[in-house]
Amino acid sequence: MTHSPSVPLTADAAEHPFVFQAAFNTGSAEILDTVYEPDAVFVRRDGVRVSGAGRRAANSGILALGQPIEVTPRQVHVSGDLALLIVDWVIEGHLSATATDVARRGEDGLWRYVIDNPFGLGAP
Repeated sequence: MTHSPSVPLTADAAEHPFVFQAAFNTGSAEILDTVYEPDAVFVRRDGVRVSGAGRRAANSGILALGQPIEVTPRQVHVSGDLALLIVDWVIEGHLSATATDVARRGEDGLWRYVIDNPFGLGAP
């Protein structure tokens, strides 16, 4: 993975999964956390919802695999400042799933995750 000092957010909800991919592929938990609202929820593989430090720890565990992620958005549905994102993702040789995520457009016009459910219906 390459390290970048930052990854710009997007004003296009359909591009947000690719912003996540770029942030993930920096290998930096701090950079990855910028794609989330401060109180955003992450649904762990065991179905437990975490935010704040728990969200960062859950993402750090996946980042620790040391492999890049590849995302393929299936559906993006936008209503006002909310978006439902259905995204296939794979970390080759380790994990793959279909995420069901909710993002919100902030006052700055940029999208961030509010709910990140990376394992979608696969989570208990």
